[in-house]
Amino acid sequence: MTAGAEGVSSAPRRRRLLGLLLVTAGVAAVGLSVAAAITLGPADVSLVNVRDVLLNHLGLADIPVRAVEDAIVWEERLPRALTAAAIGVGLGICGAVLQSLLLNPLADPFVLGISSGASTGAVVIGVFGLGGSALGLSGGAFVGAILAFGLVILLARLSGGGTDRVILAGVAGTQLFSALTSFAIFAFADSDETRGVMFWLLGSLEGVRWDDVVLCAVVVLVGTALCFGYAHALDAFSFGDEVAASLGIAVGRVRMLLLVLTAVITATLVSVAGAVGFVGLVLPHAARFLVGPRHARLVPATALIGAVFMVWVDAVSRVAFQPTPLPVGVGTALVGVPAFVLILLRKRRVP
Repeated sequence: MTAGAEGVSSAPRRRRLLGLLLVTAGVAAVGLSVAAAITLGPADVSLVNVRDVLLNHLGLADIPVRAVEDAIVWEERLPRALTAAAIGVGLGICGAVLQSLLLNPLADPFVLGISSGASTGAVVIGVFGLGGSALGLSGGAFVGAILAFGLVILLARLSGGGTDRVILAGVAGTQLFSALTSFAIFAFADSDETRGVMFWLLGSLEGVRWDDVVLCAVVVLVGTALCFGYAHALDAFSFGDEVAASLGIAVGRVRMLLLVLTAVITATLVSVAGAVGFVGLVLPHAARFLVGPRHARLVPATALIGAVFMVWVDAVSRVAFQPTPLPVGVGTALVGVPAFVLILLRKRRVP
């Protein structure tokens, strides 16, 4: 074998090694971000305290820790940080998938009316109390999100299908459910109910518990694995339906499967944290800038960037205006809008 052939054959090996190193670095960055975020807050908690609490609860050690520190780390800040990471992963990947499926760089997880539907469902529970004991605010938001998604897909089908029809139906569904939410709050909610619902709608991780962590983690991990498995199909969708069909992809079935998957992920995350905007819009573009458009690299890169991004946005939002936390949705918008403008300007300069 010649030296040139050896170089060619070793190139894929080097790329795989580089990819493995980048993923390892990304996972380490997520872990360090979560650990650092736990230390931030009005109560003084050090990284040593965090380590001791984690080792105790994992059964790896029996280190004396004050009860208040144990409660702050294990019951409050760690669930919140992990939920924030899951939200960053899920919304970021949903954005990457939808931008490919709908051939629209401005598509994000809320383009299908899911956020507006979740808002309406939460208002129905919070204001009218319908099924409140059985569902709760999060359950009502999930039901509303799924109903909104179903309506949008039905409208798109009745109008002839196609990516443009899905986007138009999503715009119509978003406006409809936003109007219903505003009407219900204006006509029936008192001041306390209005304040509580509006704070939730802006995105909030206040009061998340371990059951929320488990729910978000399971849905996001399964969804991420499925999206990664369809990486080849997503690459094909980026070039249009005809190209995807010519490569043997069942266009209609795969698109519907991925749309339903993104709807379930988004509905679950919105039901836990409310509407957290700009994550699914901005982060896929940032990941493409770093690793390119191939979804085999884009999906894990978006997941890791999303986790780190959301952990830090939530941490800063939590401590910036103590004792009242800034809604995390406001934080993502404040960071996301300038970042998106920079991405657009940079792309404009590229020949």
